[in-house]
Amino acid sequence: MAVGRAFAERFRGSTLDGAKWFPHYLPAWSSRAATAASFRVGEGLTLEVPPDHPLWCPDLHRPPLRVSGIQSGSWSGPAGSTYGQQRFRDGLVVREEQERFEGWLPATGRVAARAAMDLSPRSMAALWLSGFEDDAEQLRCGELCVFEVFGRSVEGATAEVGVGIKPFRDPALTDDFAAARLPLDVREPHDYAVEWDTEEAVFTVDGEVVRRCAGPPTYPLQLMLAVFDFPEWSVGGDDDLVPRLLVEEVSGWS
Repeated sequence: MAVGRAFAERFRGSTLDGAKWFPHYLPAWSSRAATAASFRVGEGLTLEVPPDHPLWCPDLHRPPLRVSGIQSGSWSGPAGSTYGQQRFRDGLVVREEQERFEGWLPATGRVAARAAMDLSPRSMAALWLSGFEDDAEQLRCGELCVFEVFGRSVEGATAEVGVGIKPFRDPALTDDFAAARLPLDVREPHDYAVEWDTEEAVFTVDGEVVRRCAGPPTYPLQLMLAVFDFPEWSVGGDDDLVPRLLVEEVSGWS
């Protein structure tokens, strides 16, 4: 595959690069104030969910969750409309209009992240590429999941790492997602990547192929990096735990 535009982000300095990243999680269904990420940058990016972090869309989303995430794209229709990204239930309307933001929206190419995570049985961390969804019918909403790790799957130096295609409402895509148990300690940095074209998406961990999926989405996709906490999954005595996703670098080309 020919290499086009290159992308590299090592999260140096003291602030997040606003030309590349939007430090909120799907704020159209809530607000920017209520969806701001808790994060630090310097020698990499640290996303975390501290104990006082608010619930995300508490009146709309079940199960209850808290999330710190950044996106490489964002937009919505006006308040009161139904035009927004990653609609997670029927009947959603935009509560706060979002300006159009296009950081990096690859349609084919490669996306890789070197990341570590500190999770408990009630938390999860992920990197996924989600359709920008600015088509008239909002059907270009499929996802390429580069990694999805639930803390309750972590057993010693192994974990289930979810990768693959999630079609959601896109009728052109086929669900092809699975979480294989891999021999890796997710608390240590590992390299997670996907490379895709019009025919196939190839998912790798530390350079080893873990899954191949035919027919991936090839419309503009935005990067989503996030760490989640699910309070209902508490096993007791864990309300003070702070799940973290530490990202050393995000790179690729399109």
